Amino acid sequence: MKIVCASSVLYAREAFSGLGEVLLLPDRDIRREHLRDADALIVRSKTSVGPALLEGTSVGFVATATAGADHFDIPWLNHAGIAWSASPGCNANSVAEYVAAAIVLLARKRAALLHGRTLGIVGTGQVGSRVAQKAALLGLRTLRNDPPLALRTGSRDFLPLEALLADTDILTLHVPLESSGPFPTRHLADCRLFGKLKPGAWFINSSRGEVADSDSLQCALDHHLLSACALDVWEREPELPAPLRRAVDFLTPHIAGYSLEGLLNGTLQCHRELCHFLEIEPSWAPDPRQLPPAPFLQIEAARRPDEDVLADLLAAACPIPDDDRAWRADMAIDDPAELRRRFDRFRRNYQARREFSAIRVHLSHASPSLLETVAAFGFQVCAHQP
Repeated sequence: MKIVCASSVLYAREAFSGLGEVLLLPDRDIRREHLRDADALIVRSKTSVGPALLEGTSVGFVATATAGADHFDIPWLNHAGIAWSASPGCNANSVAEYVAAAIVLLARKRAALLHGRTLGIVGTGQVGSRVAQKAALLGLRTLRNDPPLALRTGSRDFLPLEALLADTDILTLHVPLESSGPFPTRHLADCRLFGKLKPGAWFINSSRGEVADSDSLQCALDHHLLSACALDVWEREPELPAPLRRAVDFLTPHIAGYSLEGLLNGTLQCHRELCHFLEIEPSWAPDPRQLPPAPFLQIEAARRPDEDVLADLLAAACPIPDDDRAWRADMAIDDPAELRRRFDRFRRNYQARREFSAIRVHLSHASPSLLETVAAFGFQVCAHQP
């Protein structure tokens, strides 16, 4: 069989070559002519999959190595009898770690204490639920809003959106992009939402860019309804008006879920689903010897507040400030086509960070409570420097 894979799918050739002939192509360069005699297509979010791409081809199975499938025309795929699969939860922990790091780094930039503040989480699925767990380690109180989940479970743990907004110091979004239906999310974060937020709240979006209206976000920042903002996604990505770019504290190019573990999980899920489609047992797993060596971080904690040490650790493990500086340098161009090329290149060449569980940490002279918190985040705490 012939399997066409987007080149951004981590270890695609290794994962799928045991199942057939693999053709690797840049994500945005995949065309119908490449698929006329293909049996399967494996992509990520930059490849739109629908009739324009697949009609008249022999493709019978498509999969995305991403948690969401809003780049798939699912009604058409179902009508055409083409099996499809997404990879829900594959990078959920990676995104949750990014959000935790962003919160700590915003607090450090603002010289603000986190303990006792309130985090409002809109969308508490795979990512949002993990964000809540990590928020507790930061001393944050959490409020949750998830109308579909509240309806499905009948749980009283969820608040109406307006009630959550009025008591929220930090708002983070973790919803899919839905343009219609009972719970639409497109432009969920608009002028009305920002106007109902607790004045001076912080805003983080690492879900989908179109969930937040850019003009409304600019207005909220200009009028100090928001006092801090971190964006990993935004409308009309990668283009972002210069005033909004300047107003945002941290700006990263859609890489919150780009940990090595998150990318690898996506490939593994696609491989498993293709094997199920072919009615064979999954046969591939990455060779641990081929993975990058686990990082080791050493930080001096003597006579320093625990929050400062934790901010240093999270910034080293999830380098949002470094990624922000590098991406802003790449964005300093007026040509949209070149900006798109730089955006794709940044993400293609991004040195996938490791999730906290892969990182060994030695904190010199750290308090027992800090060591306990670091271990609870998942880091491998070393008693001595190796």
